[in-house]
Amino acid sequence: MAFAALRFSGTLARRLAAGRPERGASLYWLGQAGFLIDTGRIRLLVDPYLSDSLAEKYRHRGFSHERMMPPPIEIADLPPIDFIFCTHFHTDHMDGATLAPIAERFPAMRIVVPKASVGVAREKTGLGPDSFIGIDADETLALGMEDEVTAVRAAHEELKRDEDGHHLFLGYGFDLAGVRVFHSGDTIPFEGQRSEIEALRPDIALFPVNGRSEALRSAGIAGNFTLDEAVSVASACAIPVVLAHHYGMFAFNTIAPERIDAKATALTGPTRLLRAREGIEYRL
Repeated sequence: MAFAALRFSGTLARRLAAGRPERGASLYWLGQAGFLIDTGRIRLLVDPYLSDSLAEKYRHRGFSHERMMPPPIEIADLPPIDFIFCTHFHTDHMDGATLAPIAERFPAMRIVVPKASVGVAREKTGLGPDSFIGIDADETLALGMEDEVTAVRAAHEELKRDEDGHHLFLGYGFDLAGVRVFHSGDTIPFEGQRSEIEALRPDIALFPVNGRSEALRSAGIAGNFTLDEAVSVASACAIPVVLAHHYGMFAFNTIAPERIDAKATALTGPTRLLRAREGIEYRL
């Protein structure tokens, strides 16, 4: 699978308005764990956080959630979206202030969330049940004639299920007419993870790299892969390209971008590491 990272001039809104891919898929980073994926047939968002709702929520308590980077695109400038995927219920991944206005603009769009969090998603957004599709680990959902997604487990420090046995944290393996994109969701390594990822045969993996700490865990903030863990898992699963993300949004829970770049430069072997960046179209 050919891969290219292409810098574009102007805003993301202008780039998206300029045209869609005729083949393959194009990916754009939206900050934190958010991505837009476009194949020309179908356009998806994963974990978009395009508001400042967490800054308002934590204005006078806890860790500051002021954005370190502005949204790369305004909701009003988004092109038509077919599906939004949320990996779990945390607001930087399932943001009512982002999801609701997008759903208002595109009523035919559907929001795919873990079955364990359908109720939470409705509460966050105020949207009716017809707006949502619930999915659980090991389930596959057809997105169109050539496109589908398979959900897998994620361990946002823990593998958790609700009282009905549905997983709270998911990753998504997209098969978009043979272009395979894997978004792990927020996760750390866990037993069985490698075989689940290998079965999806990703061409590219979108992995968080902000790591975790006891101090944050004690404050109720679960962590993710360290940079080294993300690279190790990708290499073990023979994934050609890794986009490192989940950094640069909140000052209390990030990693210096220079560390990602240094790791990428030092890597040898078949797996290529890149830091997710604004102003870049990642093309497969």
